[in-house]
Amino acid sequence: MGYYDEEYEQKPKRRGRGGFLPALIGAIVGGLIVAVASPFLSNTEMMPGNEAQNETVRNEDGEVIQKKVAVDVTTSVTKAVDQVNEAVVGVVNIQQSRSFWNEERTDAGTGSGVIYKKAGDKAYIVTNHHVIQGATQVEVSLADGSRVPARPLGSDQLTDLAVLEIDSNHVSKVMQFGDSDVLKAGEPVIAIGNPLGLQFSGSVTQGVVSGVNRVIPQDLNQDGTPDWQAEVIQTDAAINPGNSGGALINIDGVLIGINSMKIAQQEVEGIGLAIPINIAEPIINDLEKFGEVRRPYIGVSTLSLNEISGYHLKETLKLPENVVEGVAVLGLEPLSPAAKAGMKEYDVIVAFDGEKIPDVVALRKYLYTQKEIGDKIEVTYYRQGQENKVELTLTEQKM
Repeated sequence: MGYYDEEYEQKPKRRGRGGFLPALIGAIVGGLIVAVASPFLSNTEMMPGNEAQNETVRNEDGEVIQKKVAVDVTTSVTKAVDQVNEAVVGVVNIQQSRSFWNEERTDAGTGSGVIYKKAGDKAYIVTNHHVIQGATQVEVSLADGSRVPARPLGSDQLTDLAVLEIDSNHVSKVMQFGDSDVLKAGEPVIAIGNPLGLQFSGSVTQGVVSGVNRVIPQDLNQDGTPDWQAEVIQTDAAINPGNSGGALINIDGVLIGINSMKIAQQEVEGIGLAIPINIAEPIINDLEKFGEVRRPYIGVSTLSLNEISGYHLKETLKLPENVVEGVAVLGLEPLSPAAKAGMKEYDVIVAFDGEKIPDVVALRKYLYTQKEIGDKIEVTYYRQGQENKVELTLTEQKM
């Protein structure tokens, strides 16, 4: 090409005796070097005609005025995305409003979803509860841009998960579940979804696991008191509005989390949160099979002691001074496990199976994660200042 020759003056070459033999040896050595190095250069995309395609444009004088280099880059990230991108879809929340003159059908919002199962003529999609909340109709936007109707099978506000059903004829790929319990801080992850709507469908962002087992309080009824504590994966992969319900995958291209903007702080840069798939999977199974999450319950309405005044702790509940944590029973459902076991209004639950229950969130957490319908549970409670214990048989929570 002469890139270096332009910078120095060539000297006339001398011819002498003995020049043929060194030239022959040099040619042989050079050929051997090229033969040995070619496979390595080919693997690193440095040999012409392999992955890189070069195009040089010259002017009339032969000077290079433009040079284009196109490289086909394949990495572990691109392989993972290519493996699963068609299994990530858009979810459209359609709401209808009626007036005296007409009925309007509008797209109230969009989110993302993950196709996780294909069985017979049906395929199943997991998304967030808040993505489809209030919808009169739901549609799914596929990787090719087409939109198909979806039927909500069930949703759960507590875990912010929902399951949809579509015709399997539209599905070519499904996402495989991974194991979120083995995630490590610093492990690379990839978020796929539809930030800011369907015009950015299939967007990919990359980051790392910033933290595992993060606990985020959630106030579901907006009364200022947390109703639940969600365990989530923290990542610095960009998760924006519209990514809700989308996939968080590892470098092997398997699903390890469901992105959820509902529990993310939008004003904070670099903090995204996702529901671990090991927590989501049993919820997904219940929603698919039963249309709801089947949870055990004892049948009481409660209030944490830290929300009750010191006067009522002493005068109404008549608690000893050393009892400062627990859950007060404000009401019982007729024929519930607690009612059948003889519990009463103003009893104060302090432990389940010997494990302390400091507040309402801990009570729900223990029931929903440690127990199943039909299990027995030992309840330690105070009544009129006296400690008591009773055994209950848990039944299914009625929604």
